Amino acid sequence: MNKRFVSWTFKNQYGYKSFLPSHINDSFFWEDKKINLLLEKANRELWKLESFSHFIPDIDFFISMHVWKEAIKSSKIEWTKTEFDELFLEKEDVKGIEERNDIEEVKNYIESLHLGIKELEKLPMTFRLFSIIHATLLKWVRWEHKNPWEIRRSQNWIWGSNLQNAFFIPPHQDDLSDLIKDFELFIHNEDLEIPELIKIALAHYQFETIHPYLDWNGRIWRLMIILYLIDKKILSKPVLYISDFFERNKWNYYDALTIARSSNNIEHFLKFFLTWVIETCESSIHTFQEILLLKKEIEGKILSLWSKSERASQIVNYLFSHPIVSSHDIIKLLWVTPSTANNFIRIFIEMWILREMTWYKRHKIFGFEKYLSLFR
Repeated sequence: MNKRFVSWTFKNQYGYKSFLPSHINDSFFWEDKKINLLLEKANRELWKLESFSHFIPDIDFFISMHVWKEAIKSSKIEWTKTEFDELFLEKEDVKGIEERNDIEEVKNYIESLHLGIKELEKLPMTFRLFSIIHATLLKWVRWEHKNPWEIRRSQNWIWGSNLQNAFFIPPHQDDLSDLIKDFELFIHNEDLEIPELIKIALAHYQFETIHPYLDWNGRIWRLMIILYLIDKKILSKPVLYISDFFERNKWNYYDALTIARSSNNIEHFLKFFLTWVIETCESSIHTFQEILLLKKEIEGKILSLWSKSERASQIVNYLFSHPIVSSHDIIKLLWVTPSTANNFIRIFIEMWILREMTWYKRHKIFGFEKYLSLFR
């Protein structure tokens, strides 16, 4: 490592100054030894988290719920208002056009994550991949003016009513091509000998500073972190959910970005990022442990049903990926009569596994309450 981090220079534009970050495709050194300790702990926690994806037999059930939660938290950061339970309702059961639109945004985020993982099999981590994700996030009429697919062709800014009073003004659009090329070279430069978590932290900082799309850059970089860890085989599945920590600490995050940009102090940002990874891993591991305890508890209850236990187990497995159900769902799952489906629902309510959520005379909906509470 041969250089200190230098973050920026200002560039005069017509009536304002844009922030022009330095290139990052270069090695550098850090002096704060706490970074080494945090890096060691972050790698250790990631290894623990990764182990769950191997020894839990039905990890995909659990991952699906975490992905839903991540999508909701990520969308809340961008002011989309969707509650966890609403995602499992049929579209006609959601009141209000705005609420339905918000749910579609969250579902687009989920689709973007799965698409990104699939595209990694044939595409490298480049802006071509990011633009595919961007188009998926914005793939409906409400956001067509945000130029899906396209690197921005105009100046944007963060906070403020115009360029004259903006809190932060990213690079001018004419500078983006050079910065994007440098970013992609950095991501794939194996000669720098920078630890992977430090590398993705720097890439994250640079992406957020460049702000390459007209909007929705935040959702792209949150997805980018997960995809990078999967691409580098640090994680095999998307089991790191960073948006919850970000939502709770967003002002500290903005402070860390500002300190890096204003005083070349990238070390402060690196410590924030590594702490972010550590606490997120610890939280996810705790949730996995709670889920396993809940599964064991419910399986014990199901054994008491004797002749009905096999079908009841089918329902339990279904609930771990579809925690809000109707009698119609049970009918389709088990190929049984409405009377039999309603009987199973009654038994599950008596066992405190399901709780009625609608209180309608017809079209009743029931929630897997203890499971849902782990994600709310």
